[in-house]
Amino acid sequence: MIELKERFSVPAPPDEVWPLMSDPAVVAACIPGAELTELTPEGAHRGKVTFKFGPTVAVFRGETRLTYDHPLKRCLIEARGIDQKGASRARARFEVEARGADTTDVTMEGGFEVAGPLEMFAQAGGVHVARALLAQFAANIANVIAQRRAQGPDALLEPAPAASGTKIIGRALLDGARGLIGKNDKGST
Repeated sequence: MIELKERFSVPAPPDEVWPLMSDPAVVAACIPGAELTELTPEGAHRGKVTFKFGPTVAVFRGETRLTYDHPLKRCLIEARGIDQKGASRARARFEVEARGADTTDVTMEGGFEVAGPLEMFAQAGGVHVARALLAQFAANIANVIAQRRAQGPDALLEPAPAASGTKIIGRALLDGARGLIGKNDKGST
């Protein structure tokens, strides 16, 4: 399993951010390329996530189970999916927590794994792609808050566009380069 521990901030208090982050429809609208399709009788959310890499499109269809602890503003996310074209399989398990006062600090800790044709890509750059997607998600949540403040709580959400491989890989490469520069800076002192 590829481990990931990330943190991002949203410029709003947790009592304003958490209701959005615990609404699967809002979360899906803020994840580039994500779409909810149904809620199962067992409480799982089914949907898909689309990634575009130049002319290639990967569509993962699957389901997510969400276990909330609202008083502590925590959520356990367990997801699995299959890429329809390449038959790659993905699993993920993350714990998300929101804390803060005037600004919400969100931590996300867990991991994911991919098996099949996309496995090598996931192992080589999956963490960087995940970080780029989380950065876009954080920006989109902040935009939703600004939109609701300006237009009211019933403002319509527009889904984030499909994840563009060019943008994601660009952000991932930049993230990877920053990591290398940071390691070299630490090693040179």
